[in-house]
Amino acid sequence: MTAQSTIHYERTSPQVAKVTFANPPVNLIVGETVLRLTEIVDELATDPDIQVVVFDSSAPDFFYNHFDLAAAADFPAPEGEGAVPVWTDLVLKISKAPYISIATIRGRTRGGGNELALAFDLRYASREKAIFGQPEVGGGLLPGGGGTERLPRTIGRDRALEVILTSADYDATTAEQWGWVTRALPDAELDAFVDTIVARLASFDRTSLASAKAMINRATLPPDADLVAAYGEFANSLTLPGFLTRAAGFGALAEQAGIELEYRLGEYLGIANQRR
Repeated sequence: MTAQSTIHYERTSPQVAKVTFANPPVNLIVGETVLRLTEIVDELATDPDIQVVVFDSSAPDFFYNHFDLAAAADFPAPEGEGAVPVWTDLVLKISKAPYISIATIRGRTRGGGNELALAFDLRYASREKAIFGQPEVGGGLLPGGGGTERLPRTIGRDRALEVILTSADYDATTAEQWGWVTRALPDAELDAFVDTIVARLASFDRTSLASAKAMINRATLPPDADLVAAYGEFANSLTLPGFLTRAAGFGALAEQAGIELEYRLGEYLGIANQRR
């Protein structure tokens, strides 16, 4: 990986690692992000000591944001017929890893970023700063990273339909009430709370933690094949008229709004469609 990687990784103790995402100004997910995350997830899965991995962001207003569709050609493609897409492989590996993954969420977490967050075992959000959404349908696309597979199991069918079909933004209070996140806490208390959870889990028996997680996975995770199919449907939706016609209009709106568009993406998706 290059020295300009969007992912920063450190070992904070023998049992704990931290993975920080940094792709300013708005933390869009690019191909390099996916490849580097995959490397780290694979490395930590074979580490005999690691028990907890914390994922956070260095951008105060954005956690993992949506895919950078302008750089879609840079995303790693499946290597052969029947191969699992690299993004799908990444979220599956995180869900099944022998360590406990914890997200510390501040700022906007949409699209692929939200789907990545759903793959983590525990999600702790800043009540004042965290925002969640699946904006794909509003842009003529389909979610491809597990949103349609994980959200219904997490928040229920009707709420998942609202989230995905409206492409709106949701605050952390609503996300907590719906079970979208494990907890929402006052921003000033978030880091200390996560640190306490991390220290507690790091003190437990590694085999017991991994085995209990595997048992819960058996009862709750969607079939792998469903996530593979979803990524194929997302990739196909990039070629459909519904996306291509909206992309042009949304691009013009983005030029007018600038970075403000990423702060209020759910709102701007509604505006863009109403103007058509």
